[in-house]
Amino acid sequence: MTTLDADARPILPSPARRRGARRIPAPVRIGYSLFAAVILPVYLHAYGPTNLLYFCDQAILLTLVGIWLESPLLISMCAVGILAPQVLWIADFLGTAIGLPITGMTEYMFDPAKPLFLRALSGFHGWLPILLVYLVLRLGYDRRALAAWTASAVATLLVCFFLMPGPTPDPGLTPVNINYVWGMSDRAAQTLVPAWAWLAGLIVGLPALLFAPTHLVLRRWMPEAGRTGL
Repeated sequence: MTTLDADARPILPSPARRRGARRIPAPVRIGYSLFAAVILPVYLHAYGPTNLLYFCDQAILLTLVGIWLESPLLISMCAVGILAPQVLWIADFLGTAIGLPITGMTEYMFDPAKPLFLRALSGFHGWLPILLVYLVLRLGYDRRALAAWTASAVATLLVCFFLMPGPTPDPGLTPVNINYVWGMSDRAAQTLVPAWAWLAGLIVGLPALLFAPTHLVLRRWMPEAGRTGL
């Protein structure tokens, strides 16, 4: 039997769900947990707790919880929130490596003043999107993810803008300009538009240009998750 949603399209349970088995294999859960067990304490020691305000670091935590709970909503939130930005991160990293940066967001990866081990850990930006796509395939895409991630992202942007440090010429390892609320550089605020206009642009532009298109792609090409709880 299949059930029909409001759009009269069938929701097909995954083979793993039909058999009553866990949908995420143990090696994936354990491997990711080991990664989190390394990166989270290292980041907390090196950067401090405010580093967890970065969207990508929030996704690390949510993915960890989502894997163990096998939560379509938590995994879908991470997917809708960071897939597009991480693709941009990868493109900027490759461009910066050959001297053609796109946004400058990965310049820290080539800063010799920053410990190599910390920069190596940031390699998760390259593989976490792939893992999230795999997890959504296993668990299904929860359509509530767009609204949930957008609400969380807007709250985070406001906290970063009003409460966290802005750019500084010598930031060191202290998180500044978190989520680029003052511009794309950690060393100087952007001057193209007033600061409030830049923030407003992020609040409107991130959901409209990154989150919503990702939501539409996932909704179109991924299996739909059930709608009970997480």
